[in-house]
Amino acid sequence: MMLFNYLRLLLLPFSLIYGMAITLRKKLYDWGLMPSVKFELPVICVGNLAVGGSGKTPTTEYLVRLLANYKIAILSRGYGRKTKGFKLADHDATAESIGDEPLQYYQKFEGVTVAVCEDRVKGIEKLKENHDLIILDDAFQHRRVKAGLNILLFEFRKLGTLQFLLPAGNLRDVFSSRKRAEVLLVTKSPVPLLHVAQQASVNELQPNNTQKVLHSYLKYGNLKHLYLPENRSLASIKDFEVYLLTGIANPDPLIEELEKYTKTIKHEKFPDHYAFKTDDIKKFKSAFESGNEKEKIIITTEKDSKRLNAAGFKDLLVNLPVYFLPIEVELFEEDKITFDELILNYVKSNRRNR
Repeated sequence: MMLFNYLRLLLLPFSLIYGMAITLRKKLYDWGLMPSVKFELPVICVGNLAVGGSGKTPTTEYLVRLLANYKIAILSRGYGRKTKGFKLADHDATAESIGDEPLQYYQKFEGVTVAVCEDRVKGIEKLKENHDLIILDDAFQHRRVKAGLNILLFEFRKLGTLQFLLPAGNLRDVFSSRKRAEVLLVTKSPVPLLHVAQQASVNELQPNNTQKVLHSYLKYGNLKHLYLPENRSLASIKDFEVYLLTGIANPDPLIEELEKYTKTIKHEKFPDHYAFKTDDIKKFKSAFESGNEKEKIIITTEKDSKRLNAAGFKDLLVNLPVYFLPIEVELFEEDKITFDELILNYVKSNRRNR
């Protein structure tokens, strides 16, 4: 850990250069010297200032459920895919062709269009005629699109801590960029949320008069079997030996949730969007099979399950108790009323007459 901190210090000059470049680019857009495109339909952007792990995927899913009466398109870059250009998700889509998060949206929401494109302007152009609104997944830094509503996410436990820009830290944008967002949504808040903690977030984010600071938390569902139509509650794995496999940015909240049920968690951690290799899965399977406990289970995240569903891995895992744990975002009561009303009013008042 000490070595890691020293390495970060060595990278600080590069973070300074990166910060200057980001600030200059920001100013060029603010001054109109680099153009932004505004579209004639509601465009909601879900983003963050840090790299990964703030809850963009469940927040996007919350919006889809809230706006179920509209014809929605979700447009993502498709991080981690091995394809280029504009692609619509279809029944042949895989994590390799469109990315794990877009695949999750496509398989979860019937009737919602899911597309990927590095160039968001081009992507919206292709989608705008047949949809009532577009949700941009992780596009806050994509300034070529002027979204009508920006929801910017901040992880509760990271607020109030010293954070650095890339490459010394995890921030990919300067903190002052938050002023562009209409909603500052604090995610992964503790339950219950004390008023003093709520106020601390507001003090840290220093919203302007038009910005809302709202708080959300994670809600865990039942464990779902990777290959069978079978569910089980978290309570049913009490004192099990858990073999946890993750390739996400921040598995800590998941581990905290599992620790409510068992203290024996053997965690195999990979980087965010990691493309699992056959050898990784073989090694993991071998560790599971050599475990001593009679009652044991393999758990992964919903996002990781999309990559584990590849044919080659299914052959290795099909006879094992492999489950994924779905998560949803929920807002605290008063904040939920504010957030839902704000989103619904925005879409209603900006919808095209067709």
